[in-house]
Amino acid sequence: MHLRYSFRIEPTPGQRAALARTFDCARVVFNDALAARKAAYKADRSRIPTGVLAKRVITAPGGASAAVPSMIVTSMRRE
Repeated sequence: MHLRYSFRIEPTPGQRAALARTFDCARVVFNDALAARKAAYKADRSRIPTGVLAKRVITAPGGASAAVPSMIVTSMRRE
C-alpha cells in the first residue's frame, strides 16, 4: 500500500526571508558549479570530480551555516 501526505506550511516573515536567502544561495552555487563544469569540458573535454567541484564552489561565511528555524505546519492530510 502506498500512502501520500500533503503538508501546508506557513513560515513567519523572518522564516520567509531565511528561506529566500537559502534558495538564492543554492541557485548561485548550482549555477557556479554548472559554469565550472562547462568551462572544463570546453577547455579539454575533461570532467571535474564532484568532490573537487564542491570544494571550489561551496563556501560558508565563518565556516558555519545558519540554521533555519522550524516552520508552523498548519495542516496535514493523508491521501
